[in-house]
Amino acid sequence: MNRRPGGETKTRRGTTARMNRRPGGENEDAARHHGEMNQRRGGNEDAARHHGENEPETGGGNEDAAQPPLKRSRSRSDVSNHLGLDGSNMETTTAGGSAADERRTSNYSSRQRMDSLRKIRPPFPWFGMDIGGTLVKLVYFEPKDITAEEEQEEVENLKSIRRYLTSNTAYGKTGIRDVHLELKDLTMCGRTGNLHFIRFPTQDLPAFLQMARNKHFSSLHTTLCATGGGAYKFELDFRQMADLQLLKLDELDCLIRGVFYIDSVVSSPSECYYYENPTDPEHCVQKPFPLENPYPVLLVNIGSGVSMLAVYSKNNYKRVTGTSLGGGTFLGLCCLLTGCSSFEEALEMASQGESTRVDKLVRDIYGGDYERFGLPGWAVASSFGNMVCKEKRESISKEDLARATLVSITNNIGSITRMVALNENIERVVFVGNFLRVNTLSMKLLAYAMDYWSKGQLKALFLRHEGYFGSVGALLELLDPS
Repeated sequence: MNRRPGGETKTRRGTTARMNRRPGGENEDAARHHGEMNQRRGGNEDAARHHGENEPETGGGNEDAAQPPLKRSRSRSDVSNHLGLDGSNMETTTAGGSAADERRTSNYSSRQRMDSLRKIRPPFPWFGMDIGGTLVKLVYFEPKDITAEEEQEEVENLKSIRRYLTSNTAYGKTGIRDVHLELKDLTMCGRTGNLHFIRFPTQDLPAFLQMARNKHFSSLHTTLCATGGGAYKFELDFRQMADLQLLKLDELDCLIRGVFYIDSVVSSPSECYYYENPTDPEHCVQKPFPLENPYPVLLVNIGSGVSMLAVYSKNNYKRVTGTSLGGGTFLGLCCLLTGCSSFEEALEMASQGESTRVDKLVRDIYGGDYERFGLPGWAVASSFGNMVCKEKRESISKEDLARATLVSITNNIGSITRMVALNENIERVVFVGNFLRVNTLSMKLLAYAMDYWSKGQLKALFLRHEGYFGSVGALLELLDPS
């Protein structure tokens, strides 16, 4: 397996290094989950054992020093067992068997493999969850190719859940379905349907669990595929409040898998885009960018905090570093400084403010550019530096404070990103995460910073489904366990 200096290498298939994995340990919940799924689909217990063995004990984590043990490579027998094709179910040939015998056995095995693949398709409903520090992201696959026979056999609980999720765009006071992100006529695991994207604040998770209990969700599933730190933090709540088990998945594995899957199935408009002429506000326009072969690429995930991943292929990446100053910092400081109560409100205030009244610029110190080191006069020398002066504190508005907070957080992320890209010799940077949701200000700031300070060498790329890739990766694990 390829390893690179400066961080752990992770692979999604084959040998995989996971954070804090207990060697040889089994996860009882995962085993119960896959055992139940195989009972429903006619599978065997090997798949349950397989997932129990590969369940990580803790999440992705943010500690750069963590050096996890390697997971063993999956052998042919592992794959056979995972698909329900253990030796007891297969014809074999002796050493002296004829070529015709071998061909018959091969044909029989192929047919049995296809039958087993159909059997491992999980029952509806299909969900993937990413429980973050600020938001819960949920993806739901709505089948549109239900046959008359299936509809007749479909239980009322399943119909009720589908109607509730697809006929509403808001759930309670804070749940939102992002209709503009919906993917229609998508084929997943042999079924055609629509993929819905739903979010709500993590603090409202108890209301979600109560809804799941009221709709008797556990009668359809007892296990959900979930990622993010909340999959560990709230595991007991899922058990006690909704009678649900969580199959906990590594958040960075899910993120990588989700990014490349969504990019592969979205064609128009392009999932990936960039800003052309970011240093010229009057001519700055959004342009599509093909992401077919981007490697190596630096993936910057901006959620409550920030993680930066150097990705060398779909199955090979490492977490280089991160920062605690992310979207959660922006919202928290805005709540303290302005009295706002939501991310959307904070962004609206920032759009109307002027950060230069709060920040101390290079020209405030030098009277102009610092030419010797190429620092323009408009560059920020000290974030919030003007606030040491009482007169200036009294002259600024809440909108100015919100804008300065946004600029400070964004500039810090951009600065670290640029240093990491230079150290890793990577020219493409993809920014994802819910901090960028409806946040054109930060996207243009990042695009400008990457282009200006690298003299055009670094390109900042963005994705339309921003913060949902982890939940998509969790859904893919449900449908096609890696």
